[in-house]
Amino acid sequence: MLPPFSSPILLPLFLLLSPEVWSYEAPEDKQDAFARKACPAFLTFTNAAYLAGVTVELPCHCKAQQIKSVVWFFRKHHGGSKETRALTDHHGNRLLDPNLVPHGGELRSRFSIRLFSLLIFRVEPDDSGIYICGSSHKDFFYGYDLDIQEARTLSFLPRTPSEGMSKRRKETKGLGSTEPLYRVFTSFRPWSVCDRCGVPGEQVRAGLCYVHSQYLHLRYRRANQTVTSCGSGAVPRAFGQLKQRGVRAKLQVKSCQVTCQAQAPPSSKIIALMAFLGYNSASLPVFYLSHAADRILTLGCPGARVNMAVAWDRGVEPIYRSERLTGRNLSTTSPRLLIDTGHHLVFQPAKTQDSGVYYCWLQGHQAAEIRLLVYAHLGRGQSVTSHPDFWKALKTVLRSYLVMTAVFCLLVFGRAGVRHLRDTRETHED
Repeated sequence: MLPPFSSPILLPLFLLLSPEVWSYEAPEDKQDAFARKACPAFLTFTNAAYLAGVTVELPCHCKAQQIKSVVWFFRKHHGGSKETRALTDHHGNRLLDPNLVPHGGELRSRFSIRLFSLLIFRVEPDDSGIYICGSSHKDFFYGYDLDIQEARTLSFLPRTPSEGMSKRRKETKGLGSTEPLYRVFTSFRPWSVCDRCGVPGEQVRAGLCYVHSQYLHLRYRRANQTVTSCGSGAVPRAFGQLKQRGVRAKLQVKSCQVTCQAQAPPSSKIIALMAFLGYNSASLPVFYLSHAADRILTLGCPGARVNMAVAWDRGVEPIYRSERLTGRNLSTTSPRLLIDTGHHLVFQPAKTQDSGVYYCWLQGHQAAEIRLLVYAHLGRGQSVTSHPDFWKALKTVLRSYLVMTAVFCLLVFGRAGVRHLRDTRETHED
């Protein structure tokens, strides 16, 4: 007996025959989101600062109503308008010419379009710049001033530190004035929730470099017009490289342990639908992944976002950031298995012994099960004889061949001997 909807034809037929599908109508009071928000007459850039390694989503908050698809443009900070290049065409497809991407083709392999939003996976400091949502005719609608900062060190705090949002670092005063020209400080985000429940877990928070000044560029829009991130284009060039003045992004970790709270059970309709489709609503979603050995592998938790708490387990063994990165310099030698600043599980590189079952947690609850298979792979520039198991495999093949040859010879000689004895007996009888 076939499981429910084992044939791909049954599910569409069920949806087509369902009266609820045909009777659905969009509410009349719901308007187009872009019709309610007008684009600014003068293009400004919204400042957005993130830690390197996270996945960034840049929504196109406004556009002309007649525009059905958008094009995303990019240029470096302090670059001219002539340096603005398109990242996508008017259909939202990625450009295939790497020369049109200012910093190479690596960004093209990490960005995607979701509706009108631009998604950049595992952002890097080189991705910092101006991103503009526009049309194929270079009508610009909305812009971002993206600043990606790299946390070079991770500090583990066994006890809860003071919860101050920022720490002043450096002041520079103008000539003949007691008012500082600018102040550079580290602004810490709130602590995340405990990334596990029922077992010891961790909390993390990021600290980003910011600058306070009365002389920031007016075209860059922020909630506070006197504060912006250190790598923003709003910072005048006269201030110099603020990121090189000793104030850098930081990532802090502290231990925690909370009890698991009972979650509200899903509605009976959802349970019936999941059972009808052949799924167990109580089980975790399972993902299968195969990867070649001796190559870098990055695992992301499905559904994770920038500000979510993410944890990883291998089987029943937790993988803690504090045990692998405490006191280390993230820009130099790192352990082979680690959780990066974007909460990805990174193998540097993956080995065949890494095959197994991994679990990821989101906001303190298990979210997914990933079954990983790492297989041996011969890459470019490697010969068959360079594999460590080549000679062992060759000996096994030769030994098997010799055994089969010996068995074959025994069978042949045995058959010939039986025939010879039979012919001899017949001759004696005659």
